[in-house]
Amino acid sequence: MKIAMVGSGYVGLVSGACFADFGHDVVCIDKDQSKIDRLHEGVMPIYEPGLAELVGANVKAGRLSFTTDLAEGIRGASAIFIAVGTPSRRGDGHADLSFVYAVAKEVGEALENDAVVVTKSTVPVGTGDEVERILAASGTSHRVSVVSNPEFLREGAAIGDFKRPDRIVIGAEDDFGREIMREVYRPLFLNESPILFTSRRSSELIKYAANAFLATKITFINEMADLCEKVGANVQDVSRGIGMDNRIGSKFLHAGPGYGGSCFPKDTLALLKTAEDYESPVRIVEAVVKTNDSRKRAMGRKVIDALGGMDAARGKKVALLGLTFKPNTDDMRDSPAIAIAQTLVDAGVKVAAYDPEGMEQARPLMPEVAMTESPYEAIEGADAIAIVTEWDAFRALDLARVKELAKAPVLVDLRNIYQPDDVRALGFTYASIGRG
Repeated sequence: MKIAMVGSGYVGLVSGACFADFGHDVVCIDKDQSKIDRLHEGVMPIYEPGLAELVGANVKAGRLSFTTDLAEGIRGASAIFIAVGTPSRRGDGHADLSFVYAVAKEVGEALENDAVVVTKSTVPVGTGDEVERILAASGTSHRVSVVSNPEFLREGAAIGDFKRPDRIVIGAEDDFGREIMREVYRPLFLNESPILFTSRRSSELIKYAANAFLATKITFINEMADLCEKVGANVQDVSRGIGMDNRIGSKFLHAGPGYGGSCFPKDTLALLKTAEDYESPVRIVEAVVKTNDSRKRAMGRKVIDALGGMDAARGKKVALLGLTFKPNTDDMRDSPAIAIAQTLVDAGVKVAAYDPEGMEQARPLMPEVAMTESPYEAIEGADAIAIVTEWDAFRALDLARVKELAKAPVLVDLRNIYQPDDVRALGFTYASIGRG
């Protein structure tokens, strides 16, 4: 089957490469000529483990290609995926659907055969209805079914998530759409990956509801961590204790500096706006968004406290280890590190930072932060070291070397990757999350 993937960013490129690996003929389309040129050269626009190898193998096999020509790219395609960005709209927080609608219009005007148009982008409830209207208004005489097929990919583990999914959600309103989508996902269906067919609107809401629930779990355990510090409990024990309950589950119960990334912040906000539009408020999600936003700067204040307080912190140096919102990605969107760094800078603290993949993206977001070539360069002369992102490279630092390089042996572990007793035994002042 020929598949067209409109949008060659994170979702489109990963999905397109995986579909090609299943044996489909995939064309990835993007208006950014420089991005397409780089892909032809084998240069990935994002960092994702294993992606370069997967793309290269399928290009070599002739199953994956790239173009800026949408009309040529969709010609003969049975499934046309829309995988463009839906960022929060400036000013009101609604999802910006202008890119989705522009693609739908262009597809309708260029379509030369019957096809299923699939919204892979994360879109609010009712978007598929508008895409269907746009396609109809384009005057196409071909049969078109509009389907919702949300993605559930974790950055840093996207290829495995695509090939071994918990579930595949398909929102279709007719048999034509369902039949084409069964064929698209037939390789996974044979591997017994569960496929859930729903209405289009249910599918659109499933994506937002899933992300809001996961964001709620993260925020819940972060608040429990704060309580643990007050009462002298250990949040890691609490997390294990509640996570062993099958009704709760252990995932997304790791206390830290708050969630960030490309999905949770914008999707929770978009869900709030949808709920407002339909006069059906979601108070829990409102509290989650507010609590998470305030937590990030609170983590900056936690580092300041480790320096001796606001007055003592001015003029001192802090080393930030990790800038991306999570490890194994170069994504800086809504990373807690941004708010933490800004809180420190506002307090007159000098900040040096290191991240294995995210510094190029971080530089324009953190103009007052000095980027370094290694964690040890960032640590040199520091009055405190803060671990913000749990990259593997930070899990086994040479702590004797760290103590020698730092001006003061103060470690603020915002990801709880070290054992308190072990670090303190080496002469460090150690602070972590939720381990009172």
